Amino acid sequence: MADDNIAPSLNTHVEVERVEKARKRTLGNVRLRHQDTDEIILIPAPSSDPNDPLNWPQWYKYYIATVVCVAMMMCNFLAAGPSIAIVDTTLDFFPGATPRANPRLFVASVAKVSYFFTTTALMQGLGNFFWVPIANKYGRRPTYVFSYLIYTVCAIWLCFEHSYSGFLAGRIIMGFGAGAAETIAPITIADVFFLHERGTVMALYTSFLSVGVSLGIIISGLITIDHDWRVIYQVASALIGFVLLLAFFGFPETAYIRDKQQSDDESSGPGVSTSEKTAATASDVERAERPGPIRKTGSYLESLKIFHTSLTHESFLKLVARPIGLICLPPVLWAALVEAVTIGFLVAVTSNVEVAFEETYGFKAWQAGLCFIGAIIGSIIGIPAGGQLGDKVADWFTRRNGGVRDPEMRLPAMLPCLIATPLSLILYGVGIEHKLHWICPTIGIALLNFATVQGTNLCLVYVIDAYRPVAGEITLAVMGFKSLFGFLLSFYTNTWVKQSGYQSAYGVMAAISAIVILFAIPLYFWGKKIRHATWKWPIISYIHWNDDREVGE
Repeated sequence: MADDNIAPSLNTHVEVERVEKARKRTLGNVRLRHQDTDEIILIPAPSSDPNDPLNWPQWYKYYIATVVCVAMMMCNFLAAGPSIAIVDTTLDFFPGATPRANPRLFVASVAKVSYFFTTTALMQGLGNFFWVPIANKYGRRPTYVFSYLIYTVCAIWLCFEHSYSGFLAGRIIMGFGAGAAETIAPITIADVFFLHERGTVMALYTSFLSVGVSLGIIISGLITIDHDWRVIYQVASALIGFVLLLAFFGFPETAYIRDKQQSDDESSGPGVSTSEKTAATASDVERAERPGPIRKTGSYLESLKIFHTSLTHESFLKLVARPIGLICLPPVLWAALVEAVTIGFLVAVTSNVEVAFEETYGFKAWQAGLCFIGAIIGSIIGIPAGGQLGDKVADWFTRRNGGVRDPEMRLPAMLPCLIATPLSLILYGVGIEHKLHWICPTIGIALLNFATVQGTNLCLVYVIDAYRPVAGEITLAVMGFKSLFGFLLSFYTNTWVKQSGYQSAYGVMAAISAIVILFAIPLYFWGKKIRHATWKWPIISYIHWNDDREVGE
């Protein structure tokens, strides 16, 4: 393997363009603004090839982002949505387990039916230990197509399956296929958008991650008013099938190999600095000015190829093992914990919400589902709070640092998440425990979704900026840990609440979330030193990436 040393930190007072572009293993230390003009520098630098995703028109990039977000939303639509009808599902599979006639059998049966949702959540995380290496080795397109093919087939299967064991098996396999888009989406966004655009677009991704759960619960609840709970799967099958067709016929391969010739062209050509106002068209100007080979744009039929080429010489085994090593890095572990205490605690709420609202307010499934309209509103508000706010805060610190960006410059924007996460869990727990007006726990759900979008986006973009060449493995390490934590929480939430009460259980969750998010403070001050020191750990040396994974940032 090539030299594994980290590139030395940039001098904020001296800019040597050719040297700075040739740096490898920067760990997120890059020059984002020109020292003299203060104009945005496009990171990574686009090549002269029109097939380079960085050179695609801005409208087409946002079309890809939209497809990715819709695919992300549908991953959680059927994974979590039917949980709102857990009582009806229980009575279908266990007809004798009625809550009034046999309460003990009913509780035991609900626990068994909850396996449908907990195992799906677990497999969404574990399945990505297969899908992410596929995406890194062979491309994003085959991953989307084959994972969604499995997802669609399983959704149709579950429409007709009536045995408990068969239904559980279908949900497990469905989780294996459904989780891929959740982890591949950040890689795709990083493929087509520049560094200074990434935070805003990633906020859309995290919002759809949350909206998928809320929308699935709302629609599933409304379906149960006049229809059997199995109609949920029929509707979802049609929607998932549509996304599969969209992925096959309208989603291109976004992975791109930046070869040495292109790098030389970029270094010898005109500078890539441009103002923020002209960033969308800068690549077109540079492509016209920069010398280099002219390549033809591929045809639409060529874009329908599932496999294009191998993207790296790294072994498949190393790609599988790397996320396990990456979770040992303190910034990655912290990001995973933030995901766990936001998304994981949201899973705890959704796995308990129908029972809680029925016992406390006498709500039916569809009424409890409508409370998640607040969750969608919270997610929408979280988009600018997690995207544009994070970008602006990071850009402000970048200007103060002579135009040089470090990933930790996003972390001060975590303040809204620090306030909203524990507050949301307290509102939910206290509201249910003391039978306050239903709007109290509903506001708690809305705030928790806001915090999920705002906080998880910032921490995920933070670690992707720091370890961009292995963005896929980073996302897998974070999301895999989150899925395992969410599985354990959803498995034990009802038991925990029954033993301790809503106020105590969710109060403990609030305290845990506050402590975890507060670690953003030491990471802001010492995160750079920590990243450089931990790179030299023996266990990390085994997962250093090859030069062919470098992407120019």
